[in-house]
Parts: sequence; C-alpha cells; structure tokens
Amino acid sequence: MHDPKNPDWADNEFMSDIMSVDELTELGTGDVAYIKPIKAQELKEMFPEVPPLQDNMTLYALLNADGTPILLADSREAAVANAFEADLEMAALH
Repeated sequence: MHDPKNPDWADNEFMSDIMSVDELTELGTGDVAYIKPIKAQELKEMFPEVPPLQDNMTLYALLNADGTPILLADSREAAVANAFEADLEMAALH
C-alpha cells in the first residue's frame, strides 16, 4: 500500500539515481530566494561588513535558495522589491 508519509521518491537510493548531492544542493540557486527577518545582533555571521547596529533592530535578509545572503533591507517590502527586480522566485518559509 502507498504510504503518503514515506513516498518512493524520498528514498536516498532512488534520489541518487536522479541527481547528485551537488546538483540537489544547487537546486534553485540563482532562481529561488527567501526573506528572513533577522535581529541586528545575528547579522555579523551573515554580513561581516555590516556596521554596528542596535541589537533589538529587525532587518530583512534576502537569501538565495542555498542560504547565501543577497542583500539586507530595512523593510520586508524593500527585500521583496529587490527579489522582483532580480527575477527571483520567492519561496515561503514555514
């Protein structure tokens, strides 16, 4: 019987027949992005060149599908606008 919680395509051996780990890692890179609200105190890891900011300030990081930072904005709308201008497909985080 088919188990929807464990589809055949999720089997590691099956997936390795379709694409390599490197190909899977690069899936969506350059085409898909997401926006992550981020506190200023967390920024140094993602954006080492960021100047000192108030720790409680929330900014919005536009990130590539693989998590690579693209830009930092002071509003979600600005991050979305940049993604739109760059023809990036937006993915929702849950």
